[in-house]
Amino acid sequence: MRDLHEFLEEDIGCGDITSEALVPDVIVRAEIIAKQDCVVAGMEVAREIFKHQGLDVKILVEDGQTASKGTRVMEIKGQAKALLRSERLALNFIMRLSGIATITRELVDNCRKINPKIRIAATRKTTPGLRKLEKDAVELGGGIRHREGLYDQYLIKDNHLRMVCSITEAVGKARAHAKSDIVEIEVVDIAGAEEAANASANIIMLDNMQPAMAREAAGKIRKINPKIIIEISGGITPDNIREYAEFAEVISLGWLTHSVRAMDYSLEIYEVNSVQK
Repeated sequence: MRDLHEFLEEDIGCGDITSEALVPDVIVRAEIIAKQDCVVAGMEVAREIFKHQGLDVKILVEDGQTASKGTRVMEIKGQAKALLRSERLALNFIMRLSGIATITRELVDNCRKINPKIRIAATRKTTPGLRKLEKDAVELGGGIRHREGLYDQYLIKDNHLRMVCSITEAVGKARAHAKSDIVEIEVVDIAGAEEAANASANIIMLDNMQPAMAREAAGKIRKINPKIIIEISGGITPDNIREYAEFAEVISLGWLTHSVRAMDYSLEIYEVNSVQK
């Protein structure tokens, strides 16, 4: 993740010229208010942004907790110009990360009504530079991270398979490479699912399958090896996710991070005090 200070510099540049022109040397108190029901995320990030500008911060609703519309989630006190310099960046993080946490919580709750053991996973379809924060927000919503990057788990995809002879060979090569104990492979049809199961993949991702085909593939995998984890991915949205929840262990969807809607928050100054000379 980029340093938060870099994000501040991107916004401030050579200075906040509006505040320089209009704002006197005063101390203010402000509050951040949730404008809709949501799962709160980004509080710790916002605290660091405000602290970097010399402001005092009190978190009223912790990351991962729920807030109803109108709830005060944070109080800030300090120099007015410092607050105005950091306001938008802090709000942007809170709004986006709360959006991710909120939709994740909604999908986890909906799917667990069907399958209490289901896990909802993030993917690598994250905003460049913000992967850790966005996956943290998924966890705050009750989801899981999946792999963090290319380095921590084998995931054999369609483009990998175009350069080897078979699914069986691909799984064998990953096992021989031996930099992770977990070998996952993406398959697009029932024959591929059966071959992957016979090759002893740890996780088989059923990619872009319609629910009926995915259910059939899952049944055939479990007959071969019931210990294999079945993951559903590809084209999953809040509208269709429940159709897969009954027969999968994991559902991963980029939607959590690439199509999420930010939650609405505002920052309001409610007290202005002259600086004592």
